[in-house]
Amino acid sequence: MKKNHLVTMANQIGGFFKSYPDKEQATKDIAAHLKKFWPPIMRKEIKEYVASSKDNLLDDMVNDAIKKYLKD
Repeated sequence: MKKNHLVTMANQIGGFFKSYPDKEQATKDIAAHLKKFWPPIMRKEIKEYVASSKDNLLDDMVNDAIKKYLKD
């Protein structure tokens, strides 16, 4: 899948959780959503994007969720 499409989808998920009052819980929930609904190949690609992108276009909360909680 194209990286820009993954970034858009991840940011849309993050947009939903952004209104949560507990930002740490929102970050965990973003990662939980990705684990539940994204197949392993998509999770692998977004993690690679985070690790290697110099111009990371992910929302900060989404970026944190991937770095902290998307370990599989």
